[in-house]
Amino acid sequence: MGNTYNSIMAIELTRVEEFALITLNRPDALNALSFALIRELGRVFDEVAAGDARALLITGAGTKAFCAGADIKELTGRTQAAQRQGAEAGHTAFARLDRLPMPSVAIVNGYAFGGGLELALACTFRIATKNAKMGLPEIKLGLIPGYGGTQRLPRAVGEARALEMIMTGRTVDAEEALRSGLVNRIVDGDAVQAGIAFAREFSGYSLPVLGLAREAVKRALDNPLADGLGIEADLSTLAFQTRDAAEGMDAFIAKRKPKFEDK
Repeated sequence: MGNTYNSIMAIELTRVEEFALITLNRPDALNALSFALIRELGRVFDEVAAGDARALLITGAGTKAFCAGADIKELTGRTQAAQRQGAEAGHTAFARLDRLPMPSVAIVNGYAFGGGLELALACTFRIATKNAKMGLPEIKLGLIPGYGGTQRLPRAVGEARALEMIMTGRTVDAEEALRSGLVNRIVDGDAVQAGIAFAREFSGYSLPVLGLAREAVKRALDNPLADGLGIEADLSTLAFQTRDAAEGMDAFIAKRKPKFEDK
């Protein structure tokens, strides 16, 4: 499938053709996130950012789980300061996905609960296998999501659905996740190959321009319409000034396939 770059602390970073693939490899623990694993994820994201992959794919080892969430044993008996530091460490690690120069795709191949779903929500896209189950069950432990779930879930599915999922802690299946907008697609067959096929739908375009599109849409959720339109004007002007824009328009006029250079 590709060469392994990194296999520290149950995270495997491999190259699969033109894509980077992160595999959470703790199948005996349903790929649960320990605090050490979250810190290492942040470092691996930085390694991906420094490379030349066209997209990042993230999945879980085995067929049962993408990531079953936090390692609950680590949560007990912690001080208030330690809890705050843990939440901020998760925020910092997952926020790196927004700053990657390439889009990211979570391949949800089974359970994605708590921090696992929050990791998927931090990705640009989410696809799911038919056996996927997703939820934020923290309320059942007397807790609320702490790695971005209360902020990213409503942006994905709307306030009402997010409140229901968070306040009931219930699990949704792949079909409901698709209907609600939590995932982009349900896939059959080999999950990683399906992720590659999905990523190829956008990975041939200019990475800088894809980044401008991601930024414009993200800013739409944080600004009034008038301000958002101003941001779109600024970012579309930046896109127009790229060499890839000139190439894309020239190729269209000449009725040929464009050759983007990410410039």
